[in-house]
Amino acid sequence: MVEIFADLHVHIGRSEQGKPIKITGARSLNFANIAKECVDKKGIHMVGIIDCASPYVIEDIEQFLKTGEAIEIPQGGILYRNKVCIILGSEIETAEVNDEGGTGSAHNLCYFPTLKDIKAFSNEMSHHIKNITLSSQRADISAYELLDIVEKYHGILVPAHCFTPHKSFYGNCTSSLKRIFQEKYDRILAIELGLSSDTFLADQISELETKTFLTNSDAHSLPRIAREYNKMLVNTIGFADFVKALKNEDGCKILANYGLDPKLGKYHRTYCEVCDKRIDGTAPVTKCDTCESKNITMGVFDRIEMIKDKKEAKSPAFRPEYVYQIPLTFIPGLGSRTIDKMLNHFETEMMILHRVSKDDVEAVVGEKIATKIIEAREGKMHITAGGGRSLRKSRIN
Repeated sequence: MVEIFADLHVHIGRSEQGKPIKITGARSLNFANIAKECVDKKGIHMVGIIDCASPYVIEDIEQFLKTGEAIEIPQGGILYRNKVCIILGSEIETAEVNDEGGTGSAHNLCYFPTLKDIKAFSNEMSHHIKNITLSSQRADISAYELLDIVEKYHGILVPAHCFTPHKSFYGNCTSSLKRIFQEKYDRILAIELGLSSDTFLADQISELETKTFLTNSDAHSLPRIAREYNKMLVNTIGFADFVKALKNEDGCKILANYGLDPKLGKYHRTYCEVCDKRIDGTAPVTKCDTCESKNITMGVFDRIEMIKDKKEAKSPAFRPEYVYQIPLTFIPGLGSRTIDKMLNHFETEMMILHRVSKDDVEAVVGEKIATKIIEAREGKMHITAGGGRSLRKSRIN
């Protein structure tokens, strides 16, 4: 068996012809560049590209396969240069009824073994989505209905960034995934935690005790790939063993979840939109402690405090270690030139973050930066909680 690193939520910004896919994604984010970034810089062995249902991306994939550098493999997925397996995915926004009977929206990650499967899925979803060429488009169906369509084409469905206040199940739609999926709940193998949560927060919800947790980057630019990622144990790199790892079958499993400290997530604490400030009161915060406005964006920490049904977080026996990992690009004082210098010596970011000794790093970039990298590796850097704004390096020191 082999240990691999996997980031299973990476967006495409533009097609090879410059056509928009994920509007907020970088133009350099296309199918080929993602594959090359994973091999040449990141050291990621499996990457889920979740805009592959766009007909523009399907065209790019077909051209990419013609180069001979990539092939579809029997285990499912596309193998590039014998180093990274690309899992073909699609992020779909579903229309949900929330706990109060109103409307809610949630994102779903749908993964498929073959190009043929995702092409068929794309064709069917084009009848439920106004513009199938764009990423994360809203469908006119619920996740309960979407699950059957995904499985019809041999895929699996994973609820995305489950706790974020916008476009997620727990954050936007419900206090219970079982209410959403009903008798199909056992067919949901895993959930994605999202940047503002971690294992310790999520395991305060009892219905998640049977679900595998994934930590992914949700990358909107090439440097953000592997901002969060997973370590897996598999027999072979491919879709089949990816699914087995989610099921903990045949020795395949998730060995570790690597993620940012949730305090770094922009939605960790509640934010007042009137006062333009994070609210650090006792959770759950439901109104501003300054202006008393309820015009707030509820933080993930506060939302979990509101809906949790366990007095303390107790993880099931199969739950892997959650490791607070700070990517190289987030470490203060570590610029692109220094990172490139290290990559020239040590090849990939995964090598630097996991295997290279402090002495070896120090020999290349000096003691000060080497110390910061080791502190980041060991979770010893100081973190300031986020709320309602984007991630910033100034929160790490």
